[in-house]
Amino acid sequence: MSVTIALEPPRQAGVIRLLDLSDAYAQSLYPPESNHLVDLSLLEKPSVSFLVARSDDVIVGCCALVEAGDGTAEIKRMFVDPEARGLRIASGLMNALEAIAGEMQLKAIRLETGIYQPEAISLYRKYGYREIEPFGAYLPDPLSLFMEKRLG
Repeated sequence: MSVTIALEPPRQAGVIRLLDLSDAYAQSLYPPESNHLVDLSLLEKPSVSFLVARSDDVIVGCCALVEAGDGTAEIKRMFVDPEARGLRIASGLMNALEAIAGEMQLKAIRLETGIYQPEAISLYRKYGYREIEPFGAYLPDPLSLFMEKRLG
């Protein structure tokens, strides 16, 4: 089984299926005010680098790196198909988005994740992300964890 990760447009059936799975998962864990989901149109903006992971040409993972305009970017919509978990796809996506961040000479990557997602939290910690205060338009939320990795 070969896994490839590349920049691709988000508006394709396999990605939409993953985003729907991601939405359903988040909605099963958190109330609406604690779900900070972005829709497809935001993912198509020029300030977004959208990565797609494929296993034998089937879309099995995705994530977006959204430029904030201040030398930082935010990870959004990181999700791996539950059927493909354990194949190190999330690690591949992290490596690819950090490489893009390096090419863009960003000073930091930030993210928001939920407290009931231990797999995501441990992935981000493994990659050197540390807890920070809410950033950007986020408000404090007891169900959210805000993280950052300084670059360079």
